[in-house]
Amino acid sequence: MAEKLKKPQKLKARLPRGLEDRDPAAIRATREMVEKIRAVYELYGFEPVETPAMEYTDALGKFLPDQDRPNEGVFSFQDDDEQWISLRYDLTAPLARYVGERYGTDGLVLPYRSYRVGYVFRNEKPGPGRFRQFMQFDADTVGSATPAADAEICMMAADTMEALGVQRGQYLVKINNRKILDGVLEACGLKGEESAGRRLTVLRAIDKLDRLGIDGVKLLLGDGRWDGGEEGKGDFTPGAKLPPKAIQIVLDYITSTGEDAAEKLDRVRKSIEQVGGDTSGTSELTQVLYICDQAGYSKEQIAYDPSVVRGLEYYTGPVYEVELLLDTKDEKGRPVRFGSVGGGGRYDGLVSRFRGEPVPATGFSIGVSRLQAALTLLGKLDTRPEFGPVVVTVFDRDRVADYQRMVASLRTAGIRAELYLGNPKNMGNQLKYADRRNAPCVIIQGSDEKARGEVQIKDLIEGAKAAAAIASNQEWRESRPAQFSCSEADLVAKVREVLARHDVTWG
Repeated sequence: MAEKLKKPQKLKARLPRGLEDRDPAAIRATREMVEKIRAVYELYGFEPVETPAMEYTDALGKFLPDQDRPNEGVFSFQDDDEQWISLRYDLTAPLARYVGERYGTDGLVLPYRSYRVGYVFRNEKPGPGRFRQFMQFDADTVGSATPAADAEICMMAADTMEALGVQRGQYLVKINNRKILDGVLEACGLKGEESAGRRLTVLRAIDKLDRLGIDGVKLLLGDGRWDGGEEGKGDFTPGAKLPPKAIQIVLDYITSTGEDAAEKLDRVRKSIEQVGGDTSGTSELTQVLYICDQAGYSKEQIAYDPSVVRGLEYYTGPVYEVELLLDTKDEKGRPVRFGSVGGGGRYDGLVSRFRGEPVPATGFSIGVSRLQAALTLLGKLDTRPEFGPVVVTVFDRDRVADYQRMVASLRTAGIRAELYLGNPKNMGNQLKYADRRNAPCVIIQGSDEKARGEVQIKDLIEGAKAAAAIASNQEWRESRPAQFSCSEADLVAKVREVLARHDVTWG
């Protein structure tokens, strides 16, 4: 007896963790955001450049782990020449490679000002609002060491937020300087390469101030912290194991004492001088703040914040973050504080790795995906479904060519249109399809209309309004609201009238 064949197993459709599918409304909102950001960047004189989504792994920056398989933090694979290639982690490291290849040639005008937009990829544990693929929009100036370049980045960040509808007082561009932080760490006794690991632990602790508060940061500066807040609850994060005096130095620095920026920077400078540290960071930051002030930007827009650290290790000077100050609620009514939606800083060493000579650079990145989520919850983005195309129905399947000619005439006039390509047997199903496509109107032509050289136009938007005011189906059938006839020759003009009546446009 022949063996019974096994039924093929059906493949389960599933999305990998940390990724998302996006619908037309979300894509349209992204497009509108990107164009507003692009307009500001170009107003400042930045021009576009595009780099691939993959780079040689060793080009992506010193923050990547040194392992046999470098896949911690990035997605990597080995090419057929046994070289490691990774999906880009951000848009800054690829720019450094791009500039490094062209530096000193006619293909690059210095200072080089460019912007880039695209998806980046993080091989990290996904969570709520934390994706493995997300969009960033960067602008960078390479080849200028002046604090004016950093000030300009901060001003552009402020202008971008306002162009996106975030008003003054609802955002803040916060600025600090990694050199100042280095001086504070020196005051804590953390000097030289042997202290590199503890220095990084301290910086990461400071960077968590907004989320964990002073008490949480204090634990991370000391022995460590349990995620649940109590011993044995959640994962344990080892601390920097600083002595109490050093912990207090850090806490004094990152907490506000009511001083204005100039007073605090002067006090910090004197503290760093006492331990023989580098005070150039305080001077640079003072100049940046002065330039912004003279250009008309208030402390409500751009301000010094000692807790700004920025996570990547390649920052060498000023660092910036854009924080949304608004509180809102998510779809379940829970309070949400979005915090940082963009940031950047000076990275004078990143391009230099390719050149063997100093190459100053500074830049800023907007987390488009994160900012879009915030603006959507704040009601500052139009997330309504975009109108679909005008649908030409098929009344007589033997006349498909006639109907397609109508579609072509609408498209030639710049009107989005499509022919119904499903089973034309049931006109009701065709109208339901048009409704679900959010079509503004449908075109109908039966044999009688064809004989008279006419078409019927059914205004679905007006029809939906009228339906709410009509009590019975009989009344609806008798009145046939928002449906009218016109000659075939007037089809385009009459459809345009319907679109204009309802202000229908396509992005």
